[in-house]
Amino acid sequence: MSTLLLSTFVCSLVSLVLQTSLSADTLKPNQTFVEGFTLISSNQRFEFGFFRPGNGSGGLYLGTWYHNLPLTVVWVANRNNPIRDSFGQVALDEKGVLFLFNRSMGAVWSTDKIPTMGSFTPVLQLLDTGNLVIRDDGGNRTIFWESFDFPADTLLPNLKLGWNLDGGLNRIIRSWKSIDDPSEGEYSFSLEPPEAPQLVLLSGSKKLFRWGPWDGSSFSGITSLTTNPLFQAAYIYNSVEVYFQYEMLDDSILSRFVILPSGLIQYFTWRVNISKEWNLLVTINSDPCDNYGKCGNYGICYTLSSCKCLSGFTPYSPPDWGLYSYSAGCKRGHELNCGHGDGFVKYNALKLPDNPIVWANYTNHDCESECLKNCSCMAYANVNVYGNGSSCIVWIGDLVDLKNYPSGRQQIYVRMAHAELKSIKNVKRKHERVKIVSVTTVIGILLLSGGVAWYIRWLIRHRRKDQIGQTSKAQHSGSFQYIEENQDSGFQLPLYDLETIFLACNNFSETNKIGQGGFGSVYKGELPNGQEIAVKRLVEKSIQGIEELKNEIILIAKLQHRNLVKLLGCCIEGEETMLVYEYLPNKSLNNFIYDKPTRKQLTWTKRYHIIKGIARGLLYLHQDSRLRIIHRDLKTSNILLDGELNPKISDFGIARIFGTDQMQEMTKRIIGTYGYMSPEYAMNGHYSVKSDVYSFGVIVLEVISGQKNWSFHHPDHDLNLLGHTWMLWNKRQALEIVDPTIQEPSYGNQAIRCIHVALLCVQQYPEDRPKMSTVYSMLSYENMELPEPKEPGFCRESHSRKFDTSASDSSTVNEVTMTTLAGR
Repeated sequence: MSTLLLSTFVCSLVSLVLQTSLSADTLKPNQTFVEGFTLISSNQRFEFGFFRPGNGSGGLYLGTWYHNLPLTVVWVANRNNPIRDSFGQVALDEKGVLFLFNRSMGAVWSTDKIPTMGSFTPVLQLLDTGNLVIRDDGGNRTIFWESFDFPADTLLPNLKLGWNLDGGLNRIIRSWKSIDDPSEGEYSFSLEPPEAPQLVLLSGSKKLFRWGPWDGSSFSGITSLTTNPLFQAAYIYNSVEVYFQYEMLDDSILSRFVILPSGLIQYFTWRVNISKEWNLLVTINSDPCDNYGKCGNYGICYTLSSCKCLSGFTPYSPPDWGLYSYSAGCKRGHELNCGHGDGFVKYNALKLPDNPIVWANYTNHDCESECLKNCSCMAYANVNVYGNGSSCIVWIGDLVDLKNYPSGRQQIYVRMAHAELKSIKNVKRKHERVKIVSVTTVIGILLLSGGVAWYIRWLIRHRRKDQIGQTSKAQHSGSFQYIEENQDSGFQLPLYDLETIFLACNNFSETNKIGQGGFGSVYKGELPNGQEIAVKRLVEKSIQGIEELKNEIILIAKLQHRNLVKLLGCCIEGEETMLVYEYLPNKSLNNFIYDKPTRKQLTWTKRYHIIKGIARGLLYLHQDSRLRIIHRDLKTSNILLDGELNPKISDFGIARIFGTDQMQEMTKRIIGTYGYMSPEYAMNGHYSVKSDVYSFGVIVLEVISGQKNWSFHHPDHDLNLLGHTWMLWNKRQALEIVDPTIQEPSYGNQAIRCIHVALLCVQQYPEDRPKMSTVYSMLSYENMELPEPKEPGFCRESHSRKFDTSASDSSTVNEVTMTTLAGR
C-alpha cells in the first residue's frame, strides 16, 4: 500500500515539474498533467482538463468547457466511464495516442491508435474552436484525431454533424443522462440517412422529431437552422462527407446547440464581455406540430396542433383526431387504379414527408413519369439535396409527418386517382368563373377610388410646394416627413427637405465631394444632430435616370443586412433628386486596392474578411432576403467600407427583382461596367444570379492581386487579369498574382482556395458557375472538395480591345456602359 502511495506521489511530482514546461494550449509526448492543470486555447475561449459535475460525487471526468464562464461543458472524453478513485492523469505517448489513467495507472479511456506512417511528432492541442486535436507538429500539421469527430451533447460552430463516408464515421450528439451525469442519455440528434439527409431526434431507436430533407439552403420544416444574422448554416455533400454545420458571423458571440437530458434541443448565446448568463434564443422542437407523425398518414399538422387531411383525403376516425402522437391519419376519397388514369396534384407550403428516396439517375422531367410507373410511388419532388442542382426525390408508400410550413419553398406532387383529378378540375372551373366576376367588380371599384386618391394626392403635393417656399430655415432644419408616393409599396422612407441637405453638404461645395459617377456626384454631409451622411445627387442628364433612382429607393429600403449599405432617406424637390445614405469613412473598395500606399493596409486577413463579407451580402440578395435581387453592376467602386473595413454593397439603381422560380431574364438595354459583366449579359442581354456570381469572381481576383481586370498589363502577353490568372493556374503558379504588398507568411492555402473559387465564378457559361450559397461554403470550409475550373469567359479580352458595338448604340461615362442592342 505504501509503495502505491509513493508511486502516486512521484507521478504527481513529475507531472507538476513537467507542467511548468507546457505551453498554454498543447501537450507533448512524455508530458502529463493531473487534476488542477488545464490546457487553454490561444483565444482564451476554451479550457481542457478534469472536472466534477454537480456536487462532485459522480466521479472525475476529462473534458472541454468554456474558459472564464460558469462551468459549461461542451465535450467529455470518458463520459461513460468516470474515474471513481478521485485521481486522474493524462498522457500522450510517442505514437500519438492520448491516455487517461486512474490512480493505479489503469487506462480508463484512450484515443484510437494512429495508422502506421512515416516519422512524425505528435502533439495534443486545444484549438480556438474548442476542438481538441492530435496532430503532427511537423510542417504539414496533419490532424490524426479530433474530439469534434466524437461529440457529446453540444453542437459548436464548425463541428460537423453527420457522416464521414470513407471511415463509416457518423457524428451524433447525445444528451447527458441527467444534469449531473454526463453518461449517454436517452436522446440523440443526428443527420440520417446520408443518401437523403434530414435532421432527426431519436429516443433510443424511436423517431420523435424530424426536419428535412435539405433543399439547397435549409431543412424542410424548420427556420431556426437557416442562415440568419447570427450564423451561416451549411450542409455539405461530397464523395467523402455528408454533414451539417454552422459558422458564427460575429466573433464576439459564443454559441452552442445543446440536447438536454429532457430531449429538448436548444440554442444558447453569450455575448463576450457583456452577457452575465447564457441567453436561450430558440428551442428547436418546441412546436407541437413537430412531434413525429402527429396527424398520421396524409394528415397535415397546423398551428396549435390542429390536424387536417390533404385535399382528396378524409379522416379515419374524426372523434380521436389529434389526441395521440400517432393518429390514425387519413384515407383516400377515391382509391388509386395504377396505370389507369392516376396523376399528380401539386401542394405548396408543406414540410416534406418522411422516408424520402433519391432517384439520382432520373432528370426532373423523368421524375414524374418514373414515379407514375411504380404503383407504390405516392409522391415526388425536385429537391436540391446535394447542393448541385435539383434531384428526383420520391416517396414509396404512405406519406407521414406532414406539417403546414408557409415559408417553405418546396413543391410536392401527390399521386391521386383519376376520379379525384376530374373532381379537382371541375372545382377549378367553378372557381375561375367566380373569380372573373369578382375581378371585374373589383377593377371597377379600384378605378373609381384610384381616381379620387390621385386627385387628393395631387392637391397634397401642390400644397406642400407652396408651404416649402414659406417655411423658415429653422423650421426645416433636420425635419422630414414620409413620402406619400411610396405608401403603396409597403414601406415608409424619410423625406429630407432640400434646405437641410444643402446646409448639411455645405451647399455641395467641391470640398465635400467624395465621389463621381454617371448618375452625378456624391457628397459628404453632416446633419444638425451630428450624424454624418453621404448624399447621392442625381444630375438632370444623368445616364442613371429617375427610373433607376426610384428602383434603388424601392429595393434598398426593403433590404436590411450588415453587408448592404443603409439608405436613410431621400430628397425630391423641384429639379433636385437625391438619396441620403449612411456615411462610410473608408469610401469604396477601389480606393484601397488599386492605390499602392493604401493597399499596404490591406493584409491578407483583411482581404479575406472583405471577400467573405461581399459573398454574404450577395448571398442575402440572391437567396435570404424577402426579395430575390440581381444587382447587375457589382464592382469594386460599388463596395463601400466602414471604419472596420466591413464591406457593404451599394448602388442598386439597375438591380432587378426575380421571382423565386425565375431563372433568367433578358434586356435590350445593357447597363453596367465592362470588365465585370458576364459574357451572356454583355453580348446578349441575358442576366441571372449567375451574372452577379461572375462579377463577384472578378472582384475576388482584383482584391487578391490589387490589379484591375480590364486595365491589367503584362509585358509578355495581352491577356486581362482573368486570362493571366488562368495561365498561371494551369502552370500551378497561381500565387504569383497575389499582391506583393502582402507580407503574411501563412496565407498561401487560403489564397489558392480563393483563386480557385474565383475561377469557378467566372466560367464562360452560367450553368458552370456555382450559386452564392455554394460559393460561401467553398470559401468557408477548407475540407469541401472543389471542381476543376474551365477557361474563364472573356479571359482573352484586355484593356486594349472592347466589344464590337458596330450594331449597337453605345455610350460610356466613367466606366459605366449603357448599350441598346439592335434588333431586340
